[in-house]
Amino acid sequence: MKPVLALVGRPNVGKSTMFNRLTKSRDAIVADFAGLTRDRHYGNAKFGKYEFIVIDTGGFEPDASDGIYKEMARQTQQAVAEADVVAFVVDARAGVSAQDHDIANYLRRLGKPAILVANKAEGMQESAHLAEFYELGLGEVLPVSASHGQGIRSMVEQALASLHLPEIDEEASTQDDGVIKLAVAGRPNVGKSTLINTWLGEERLVAFDMPGTTRDAISVPFERNGQKFELIDTAGLRRKGKVFEAIEKFSVVKTLQAIESANVVLLLLDATQGVTDQDAHIAGYILESGRAVVLAVNKWDAVDAYQRELLQRSIEIRLSFLKFATLHFISAKKRQGLGPLWGAIAQAHKAATCKMSTPVLTRLLLESVQFQSPQRSGMFRPKMRYAHQGGMNPPVIVIHGNSLEHVTETYKRFLEGRFRKAFNLEGTPLRIEMRTSHNPYKDKDD
Repeated sequence: MKPVLALVGRPNVGKSTMFNRLTKSRDAIVADFAGLTRDRHYGNAKFGKYEFIVIDTGGFEPDASDGIYKEMARQTQQAVAEADVVAFVVDARAGVSAQDHDIANYLRRLGKPAILVANKAEGMQESAHLAEFYELGLGEVLPVSASHGQGIRSMVEQALASLHLPEIDEEASTQDDGVIKLAVAGRPNVGKSTLINTWLGEERLVAFDMPGTTRDAISVPFERNGQKFELIDTAGLRRKGKVFEAIEKFSVVKTLQAIESANVVLLLLDATQGVTDQDAHIAGYILESGRAVVLAVNKWDAVDAYQRELLQRSIEIRLSFLKFATLHFISAKKRQGLGPLWGAIAQAHKAATCKMSTPVLTRLLLESVQFQSPQRSGMFRPKMRYAHQGGMNPPVIVIHGNSLEHVTETYKRFLEGRFRKAFNLEGTPLRIEMRTSHNPYKDKDD
């Protein structure tokens, strides 16, 4: 599973800027204003050979006793608990503050692997001004500049190298051993454990009417009609009396890691609660991860006709980016609607691992272009020559030709629809890559 790096520090030291730099996104709001980030933000990051999950946190005051600062501290404590390694970010230009000492003391007490990162250090790599940060007692000070990208790669290497991560054998990881890894994901208390217990016919997982009863991701082997599955419940057993008050009972990281390790994800929604922001975030992460997905609305028996209609409209609007996924209405407790789920899961896995031959793809591409040509852009009209498969789970179709950088997103969606229909790619995302041929005469003199 991907390691987790948490960014921790007092307000306005540049944690969100660093998060955006690591994830190559603009997901975290950045402004010259202290305390802008309050909740935890999660994102995928890749630097060189390292792939990991990064968590952005709000300004940390470990001893905050009330108000929004106490809630922000609780969020940060949860992020630290979920992380494999912590990057303690300080402001190189402002120097050491009393709050920095409080955070350093907190991290030392926990004993969590941590590195000390001095941000905003552009032009200060050799400055004696950085020496004062050694008094925090967290070892070497790493000068970086998140806004300029300086020192970020070294920071990542030092943070993750300390974990002694095993080398990933990509060939072994892509081999299909016949077992479908199925992750059941969703918000707390939507009935994930109840559904798996119903499938297994036993109380294998703790199911209780309290959000976040499960805290870790556990796997359960299962076989149905000769097909082997590995059921992954995105949570685990909670030790009674061992739940720390500061630790949120529902671990987002475990859900993200379970999604990463699965072939198919069953996203479970709660009919009594509707589609929430958290549902949309989880769905977005599933799409970003490229996993095949099936949507299921649990507790369908607990709502009336009017609520059902509102819920269906809400799904169409808020989860419109998962139109390729099939939608099922179930009751895990009463064993209603569970049969068709297995057919949808098998179809989603089949679509995600579908093999598409180059001749068939090329023929479909040329027929699509003949039916509707791509829009001209100035002097250029994109010319598509051939297509081939570039990967599975999710399926990737690579199209070669000239001036393909001018192909619009609308036309890509048109092509996606044609490919989906031809190969019955129901339940899986489909990615289309455009590769323009290099003109060998472009750089030559006349």
